[in-house]
Amino acid sequence: MVSLDDAVIARLKKGEEHFEVLVDPYAAADLIDGKKIDIIQILAIDAIFKDSKKGTHASEETIKEKFGTDDVTEVAKQIVLNGDIQLTTEQRHKMQKNKKNRIIETISRNAMDPKTKAPHPRQRIELAMDEAGVHVDPFKPVSEQVKTIIEALRPLIPISMEHVRISVKIPPEHIGKAYGVARNYGTLEREEWQSDGSWIGIIKIPAGMQTDFYDKLNDVTKGNVSTKFLK
Repeated sequence: MVSLDDAVIARLKKGEEHFEVLVDPYAAADLIDGKKIDIIQILAIDAIFKDSKKGTHASEETIKEKFGTDDVTEVAKQIVLNGDIQLTTEQRHKMQKNKKNRIIETISRNAMDPKTKAPHPRQRIELAMDEAGVHVDPFKPVSEQVKTIIEALRPLIPISMEHVRISVKIPPEHIGKAYGVARNYGTLEREEWQSDGSWIGIIKIPAGMQTDFYDKLNDVTKGNVSTKFLK
């Protein structure tokens, strides 16, 4: 469980009743992002409060009436997911920075310049976000923020979230290492084994992952691999 010193208040109002839990803010953000979290482990105290600062617990009857259950795990989860989480200025800045980095990573791996079909470097995305004055919500899932941010970036850089199709031919001497890389990097749409033992496959991957994909293939084959960008 998180220590009381590191915990913050998550608060939810239902009707005239207030419900609070003391929670690890970073783990709460992960829960909101959809990650599997052990609720009890992210609480400082496994209890539901009416006023956590005064140490006043909510009654079991009121909890059950408002949540349909008095199970601490389920109620705490609902409070974190649907309530407000009170952060210090330092915590908010740190969490916004972490979330911003994750958003940039997601965009860089999945977006491209629709004219050149090339991915955008992380620095270009970050600079465009700063120029656009993008607000990052520390508690809103990355997937929900990316779409809005992409729209904000379009007036500044040509960008689209797309997948690309790449044809890959691996010679027989490199099948052992390169086959797994090619097959598991994205979605394998088609594959053929040639009479000489070489392999040809068509892989669909997020546009921003092209450079990583080519680098990895070249690394495991010592550059002895053929790739072709397909429209």
